Amino acid sequence: MDNRRPPLAPAFRSLPEYVQHWARTTPDRRAFTFVDHPAPDSRGVHRTLTWRRLDVRIRAVAARLAEEAEPGARVALLCPQGLEYVTGFLATLAAGLIAVPLYPPGLPGQGDRLTAVLADARPSVVLTTSRHLGEIQELCDRVVAVDQVPDAAARDLEPADAEVAYLQYTSGSTRTPAGVEISHANVVANARQALSAYGADAHPVTCVGWLPLYHDMGLVLSVAAPVVRGLLSVLMDPVAFLHEPARWLRLLAAHPRALSAAPNFAYDYCASAVTDAQKADLRLDGVVALINGSEPVRPGTADRFQAAFAGQGLVAETHCPSYGLAEATVFVSAARPGEPLRRFALDRDALAEGKALPARPDDPRAVLLAGCGIPAGQQVLIVDPVSGAQLSEGEVGEIQVRGPNVGRGYWNQEEQTRRVFGTDGRLRTGDLGTVLEGQLIVTGRLKDLIVVDGRNHYPQDLEATVQDTHPALRRDRLAAFGVAGGSGERVVVVAEHTRTTSLAEIDVPALVRAVRAAVSGRHGVRLADVLLVPPGTVPRTSSGKVSRALTRERYLAGAYAADGAA
Repeated sequence: MDNRRPPLAPAFRSLPEYVQHWARTTPDRRAFTFVDHPAPDSRGVHRTLTWRRLDVRIRAVAARLAEEAEPGARVALLCPQGLEYVTGFLATLAAGLIAVPLYPPGLPGQGDRLTAVLADARPSVVLTTSRHLGEIQELCDRVVAVDQVPDAAARDLEPADAEVAYLQYTSGSTRTPAGVEISHANVVANARQALSAYGADAHPVTCVGWLPLYHDMGLVLSVAAPVVRGLLSVLMDPVAFLHEPARWLRLLAAHPRALSAAPNFAYDYCASAVTDAQKADLRLDGVVALINGSEPVRPGTADRFQAAFAGQGLVAETHCPSYGLAEATVFVSAARPGEPLRRFALDRDALAEGKALPARPDDPRAVLLAGCGIPAGQQVLIVDPVSGAQLSEGEVGEIQVRGPNVGRGYWNQEEQTRRVFGTDGRLRTGDLGTVLEGQLIVTGRLKDLIVVDGRNHYPQDLEATVQDTHPALRRDRLAAFGVAGGSGERVVVVAEHTRTTSLAEIDVPALVRAVRAAVSGRHGVRLADVLLVPPGTVPRTSSGKVSRALTRERYLAGAYAADGAA
């Protein structure tokens, strides 16, 4: 019953209107399933809402919110991952209020960010669950527990006439988190763009995800897109994935035509952590698309993941490198499922000078990058970041985006809104890239560039070299950045060692020498400092990426031990 293709829905203005449509036309189809893992050895406890039940829950919670706040007020979602999060988010939109997707207190490493976002958004109401009610009542006077609102509170609601649907706070990888105003039109447009990009507008799929719903990709791919198309969305908690990544793969195997997304590190993590015993009963030949939406997308990671799970039937053409950012709701460009991974070997020296020139893949000075496909229902331009002039194919510049998915601006930040969103409809992403053979290639972030002796160096390029020098270095858990020195920028690397190796077991001086030699030989850069630190020490953003800005800040403040300094 759930495998048949849902009928096409007419175009609606908002996500709650789509829910109402599916509740009328396919009331008993499954809408959302949350798979809980209450114990370390749990295979998963499933809870499901049909479209009819989801509609009732949305109308009940929306009616309760309407009693607490005026239209246009902000509602902070401090729910754990689960069905209550989905219900609370959609209910906030249905009530004509502005959702602020967040997380309960206590998320490791994110306490300061939560405090900063709440101070900036100034929510009138906080939505949570009864499990977190006590601790959250200390943060806000008005708190509503989604699971305590009875179905009897449901009432019919008029479509909300508010323009802004939610504030998507940026991850904070390069600056203090800022709330992007995402309109109802933005999120519906981006959901349609994503569905089209991954073929889900023409063929039924099951969205399977563990990405947190407070993150832009998790929210659009696991909530907005399924709601617009009437698809089943299967969710699990990010912590459950981190504890046992095979859980994600089992869900992919259990659902027909599964589509999912994860950052680059997650694919490397699965390839290294999933055991042969866990692979034994996996069949991944039904997976249609695996989206890699992190920057940078490394071709080697896709190769390692494919090699690890080819025996389980995984098709190589399911790998879909993609590019997006919160200011564009999320999705901008994507490689299409069913097509081979596009890989580009580029000359490192030419790339540093702003030119994407081909190199031999086996050249040690080549940079290997994945193509992130073509734009999804929007326009992408590569421009000179200083003059604003549009650049030709093969020239590296700032990626700029124009489309119906581009947000309205930053909440209460007019100057930054003018600088980033402009007045010409172009979003200045701050990301560097180029176009080759029609493919968007992301090369790095403008603010992260390290300039040594007049030459540009991409930190992720240095990091890729470093993490391959020694098995004790933890992949994608290191940061390269520049600091001011007497004669220009000095380059520093802070890297975590693996969890399976203690610092006492590592010959740190030998490791540091190997790192220095590799970076010097491949990039012509002398590292001023190399620090080896314990697992979990390098800070990450809310989306799981390493925060170079915060690592640099902590380094300058002397927060890291000198055990690995050299």
